[in-house]
Amino acid sequence: MRTAVGAVRAVAVAAATVVLLAGCGAGGTVGKDGDGNDGRDTKGGGAGAGERPGRPARGGAATTHRDGVPEVGAALRSRIPATTRQVVAVYGAGANSPDATVVLYEKGANGWESKGSWPAHNGRRGWTPDHHEGDQRSPVGVFPLTDAGGVLPDPGARLPYTHSAAFTPPAYWSKNTRHDFDYVVAIDYNRVAGTSPLDPTRPQGQSKGGGVWLHLDHGGGTSACISVAKSAMATLLRALDPARHPVVVMGDRAHLAD
Repeated sequence: MRTAVGAVRAVAVAAATVVLLAGCGAGGTVGKDGDGNDGRDTKGGGAGAGERPGRPARGGAATTHRDGVPEVGAALRSRIPATTRQVVAVYGAGANSPDATVVLYEKGANGWESKGSWPAHNGRRGWTPDHHEGDQRSPVGVFPLTDAGGVLPDPGARLPYTHSAAFTPPAYWSKNTRHDFDYVVAIDYNRVAGTSPLDPTRPQGQSKGGGVWLHLDHGGGTSACISVAKSAMATLLRALDPARHPVVVMGDRAHLAD
C-alpha cells in the first residue's frame, strides 16, 4: 500500500513539475505566483505585531484552555472535528491586514494547551470568507492539514512529505521569495486531501483558488497562504500528527470570534 501511495504521489509531482504550480494560491497565469501576482512583496509593517494569544512563544509556561481554542467563536468551533487533537490557530490582526500570529494547540485531558506561538503573515489584502483566485486574501475557515512537502529534505515530518525541486519558485520571482517553499504544509482548501501539495486538482473549480499553504515567511503578505519563520515550519512539521487529525483555524479576529 505504501508503495502504491508513493507511486501516486510521484505522478502528481511529475505533473506539477510540468505546469510549475508553485503554491500560495497556485493555479494562476504562467509568469505569476499562483493567484496571479508577480512575486513582489507588499510589506505589512512587521509580522505578528501586537499580542500573541496562547503564549508562550518560546520556552515559557504553557497555557491550558478548558473551554476551547481561545478567541474562536461558536461558528468556527462547531467545524472543528470531534476527533481533532491538534489545531494550528491563525489569528489575523485585522480584516485588511497581512499581519498574523500562529499558535499551535494540542488537546489533552485538561483542554487545549498552547505549544508554541510565532509571528506570521497572511494574504496581502487580509481575509475573506469567500476566497477567489487573485483576490490576495486568505480564506477564513477550518481546514484539515493532511500533506506536506518542500524543496528541502523531510525534517522529520509525521504528515506524508513530498520532497521535490518542483516546489522551487520561478527564477523571475523576487529574490526574497526564493526559499518560501523550502517547507510547506498544504491547507486543505479546494484541494484533494492525501495528495502532494503540488497536485493541481481544484474540486470547487479554478475560480475559487487553491494551493493555499503554510510556508516560510519572506517578511510580508502573501497571495493567500500563511507564512512563518523556517524554525517555526520545522517545528510544525515535526509536531503535526495525522493520528491527531490536525486542522488549521484561520481568520482575522472578528471572523474568528463569530
